[in-house]
Amino acid sequence: MKDITLLILAAGMGSRYGGLKQLDELGPNGETIMDYSIDDAIAAGFTKVVFVIRKSMQESFDAQILSKYRDKIKCECVYQELELLPAGFQKHPEREKPYGTAHAILVAKDAIQEPFAVINADDFYSRKAFVAMADFLRQPNNDDKPVFAMIGYQLKNTLSEYGTVARGVCIANANRELVSITEMTKIQKEGEQIFNTDEKGRVVLTGEEPVSMNFWGFTPYFFTFLNTLFIDFLKENNQNPKSEFPIPTAINYFVTNRLATIKIIDCDAVWFGVTYQADKEYVMKKLKIID
Repeated sequence: MKDITLLILAAGMGSRYGGLKQLDELGPNGETIMDYSIDDAIAAGFTKVVFVIRKSMQESFDAQILSKYRDKIKCECVYQELELLPAGFQKHPEREKPYGTAHAILVAKDAIQEPFAVINADDFYSRKAFVAMADFLRQPNNDDKPVFAMIGYQLKNTLSEYGTVARGVCIANANRELVSITEMTKIQKEGEQIFNTDEKGRVVLTGEEPVSMNFWGFTPYFFTFLNTLFIDFLKENNQNPKSEFPIPTAINYFVTNRLATIKIIDCDAVWFGVTYQADKEYVMKKLKIID
């Protein structure tokens, strides 16, 4: 069977949540959301898991996560540290948070040589989504250019009742290929209306838009341009200690320059996650039903 890897982004600081939500025990038997994802990935046929963490998390991560899975699947950790920058760049003295999800993928480039999926550690995607992604990753790529994939969820099914959320809002063509993705960072529902607010004002959304919940499928070709894109990001944004280099930035580069095709895999799987501490009770109830 073809080797496929799951890359789990677990280095976030959980500033809106108020702690390390990726290690919070939310399941009825003390499971983290990550535990459900790893179990679903194993059941779907993934052969390796790579975790992106920070070195300060290593001890607790070993005890809480790695100790449970070393005998079930090949595991490896890589580190997303603020000081690990390309030559010629230094960390802004006021930067506290990691550089974003695309940078988190970049730090894993030496650990992955096979098709791989990317997920967030603190999001529940469902086994159905892992099976769909595993099926995609095992397909031979006979196209003239690489084909990547994204599990698409409907925006209205991914919101929080307790504050704004960030989502990659997608536009697809008739073949369900991604045309563009826009990172909207302050989406919320007010009454029956869903909208995003940014420096240009308020944009009303229907709720039917396909959105990225950072469940992507790539080949190692994806790493080819990431380092150059990250250097470009630093040249423009390193003086802003809160700037981030998210996956949609890299995706748009591949789409705009026609370097890859991104298939949207429409899946009716349930998605939920913890953005705010107030989301915790809802998530615990959902996991109890699933368990």
